[in-house]
Amino acid sequence: MSASSSSSVDRVRAALAAAGHPDTIETFPDGTRSAADAAAAVGCAVAQIAKSIVFRAGTRAVLVIASGANRVDMAKVAAAIGQPVKRADGNWVRDATGFAIGGVSPVGHLAPPILLLDAELMALDPVWAAAGSPQHVFRTTPAELCRITAAIVADIREDG
Repeated sequence: MSASSSSSVDRVRAALAAAGHPDTIETFPDGTRSAADAAAAVGCAVAQIAKSIVFRAGTRAVLVIASGANRVDMAKVAAAIGQPVKRADGNWVRDATGFAIGGVSPVGHLAPPILLLDAELMALDPVWAAAGSPQHVFRTTPAELCRITAAIVADIREDG
């Protein structure tokens, strides 16, 4: 683990502790970069992976925490937050959130993002989310994710 991913994981661990969430971070050396990789590593359904998708709304990061089985509809995201969004490139994601793509956590950001939680995650328990690096995830529940992130629950799934 590089020094930067170590500090990112430490930031997530500190954010979980500050929110009163247990430290459920687990390490998977083979990586959890994609929802399918993460599901295989933890032994759950792809839908139970709370994947992080980052968009830009002006200078602000918009973090969508989506079910690993769903594609995110940008128009629905824009409608949910009341402003246009566009795709964010890897360098911008790292600068805005402090995390590399593949390790963007719902908590521990450098600057607070606008947060949306996929409504379809609410029916799943437990769920697993990135914990600061492509090798780290933490176990939680959708209710806890809402509590610790103050995310807005929205229908963001691409139809079809």
